[in-house]
Amino acid sequence: MNKVFIIGLPRTGTTSISVALLQHGLKVAHIGLTKRAFEVADVVSDVPCFCDYPQLDVLFPNAKFVYIDRPIDSWVTSIQMLLTKMRPNLADKTGTFHPILKRCFKQVFGPLTADNLLDEARLKQCYLDHQQAVNRYFENRDNFLSIKLKDDNSLQTLLAFIGIEDSDMTEFPVLNVGTHVASWGEYKHPNKINTNLAGPEHRKFFDYKTPSIKNAIL
Repeated sequence: MNKVFIIGLPRTGTTSISVALLQHGLKVAHIGLTKRAFEVADVVSDVPCFCDYPQLDVLFPNAKFVYIDRPIDSWVTSIQMLLTKMRPNLADKTGTFHPILKRCFKQVFGPLTADNLLDEARLKQCYLDHQQAVNRYFENRDNFLSIKLKDDNSLQTLLAFIGIEDSDMTEFPVLNVGTHVASWGEYKHPNKINTNLAGPEHRKFFDYKTPSIKNAIL
């Protein structure tokens, strides 16, 4: 099957979609930080997909892209909690998170400070800017789907879009509710793909500076 990239922002339901697709037999990486993880997985969600969809569109020309549209007020409350937890590890010099993860969060949310971390208006604008950029990029494309997970038949719509039939599931699993952020790590499944999966090129990532990629996204 074609690659599927989930490009909704964190706290929109990327874990719920990832687990649902695992349960339908797909190999899924919730966050992909190596070239090998992308090569092996059928589906990659979250970092870096919500930022790097133009580059992934070039690298995987037959891929399908799924945007998750969560009601913005509930998303703001959830992302405030997540960013509060993550902020120390997102710091440019002292943070312990992977550079790709830092880059993606900074690209969407800008520099995070104690003063702006919980700024509701700013976070809403970050969400809307990302949504508008995604819609503009994929305008009139048939390899793009935008869904709201709580809508009726949203799971069936997703499965039909990626070519899966005969599902007994009717709804997405509800995961990472409230302050919980570790559902993916706790969920055990043989088709889970390691975020940092090594391959022949060890843990190398894609080179976005190649002329073919740079020229294609200009």
